Amino acid sequence: MPKNNLRPIESKQQLIDYIASGSKPESAWSIGTEHEKFGFCVESLQPVPYEGSRSIQAILVAMQDYGWSPMMEGDTTIGLLKDGQSVTLEPGGQLELSGAMRKTLHETCGEVASHLKLAKAVSEKLGIGFLGTGFNPNTTRADVPIMPKGRYGIMLNYMPKVGNLGLDMMLRTSTIQVNLDYSDEADMVKKFRVSLALQPIATALFAASPFTEGKPNGYLSYRSHIWTDTDPDRCGILPFVFEEGMGFEAYVDHVLDVPMYFIYRDGKYIDVAGQSFRDFLRGELPGYPGHKPIMQDWEDHMSTLFPEVRLKKFLEVRGADGGTWNKICALPALWTGLFYDQTSLDAAWDMVKDWTHEDHEYLRENVPARALGTPFRDGTVLDIAKQMVALSSDGLKRRARVNSTGEDERIFLGPLRTILERGQTVAEEMLEKYNKPVSEGGWGQNIDRIFEDYAF
Repeated sequence: MPKNNLRPIESKQQLIDYIASGSKPESAWSIGTEHEKFGFCVESLQPVPYEGSRSIQAILVAMQDYGWSPMMEGDTTIGLLKDGQSVTLEPGGQLELSGAMRKTLHETCGEVASHLKLAKAVSEKLGIGFLGTGFNPNTTRADVPIMPKGRYGIMLNYMPKVGNLGLDMMLRTSTIQVNLDYSDEADMVKKFRVSLALQPIATALFAASPFTEGKPNGYLSYRSHIWTDTDPDRCGILPFVFEEGMGFEAYVDHVLDVPMYFIYRDGKYIDVAGQSFRDFLRGELPGYPGHKPIMQDWEDHMSTLFPEVRLKKFLEVRGADGGTWNKICALPALWTGLFYDQTSLDAAWDMVKDWTHEDHEYLRENVPARALGTPFRDGTVLDIAKQMVALSSDGLKRRARVNSTGEDERIFLGPLRTILERGQTVAEEMLEKYNKPVSEGGWGQNIDRIFEDYAF
């Protein structure tokens, strides 16, 4: 743990300063891409256990031969580190790459490709494949092995107390996220508002979770629907972000009021689920009486909030279903084009600034089922998505970051353009294949075929 993280917290101002310290000049802005994927045993199409000859542990051990260092919790390997990147485990064994902060989309997408190439090479020898979807399409909760991380035990116990679908969120969902910078408080506020408003539009564009336990579930992004019934204290739309007075302090006050999960001390997790960080600041936390927090406690607590956009020392944009390789690259491209070009950011704000709280809630509730086909104002979400992608494309063109062959970053928006031209999400494409008879080249309602068509 860095020494700075051991610093005691004496006042709320330290917490405000912590977030404010993420402000960077435009020349220092970078892009961090995170993506999760489901591992499956090739023969059975079932989730991969943590231990054994064919296991998550075996993958982590094998990757160490390629320069990755283990992350340990006691005697258990729970992840890997290399050159600013980390490979970590979600509760149900979803393997996540948290990429380093890169200057261009070419670099972050190259990092993704390199990771997937290695993960695939290592896993194939073990009889393991990886699937890119937003929700595990063929498993029950009972099918899913729990990864041996202490915090997950606390969360799994707490989730059913505050929502009906929190366990599904932990065990059976997968996502793509991007981390992006801000220059100062005002820039953070505008980016937060724009990305929070447009998050349902991104959800629609990336919808890829129409199956539950082998059958259609009535949604195009079931992963997104799950977040509406996970934990109202820490998920969803944040109305205060759009209110006058939004800034670093307003977000700190919000985080202070979200119930805690745990404290980590001496290699062990202390269960303080449901208790108050404000009490902790006063040294009055019932689960850890007489102690005050250190900065690592604040970082840990911030990481347990799950809104559609999350503020740390950067903005983490979190609305997309997991997907295949080209979709992973498309997500950071979409938001980079909006965030890192002032003209596009201003235009995006003009597009959403008159949306009401009722508009935000309407989109949040309805997009998971209908995605691009969701009626909105005088048109549909598809109309908004076209504007959003066009603004992003314009922003990437003005950024003018080119690769070795002279192509700029707009190349990564290709999969989204295809979706918009067809007016069909990946989820709808999956459903079409599922319902089409085998004699016509479809799946004949056999969910096993998804592991052929959408595996990495």
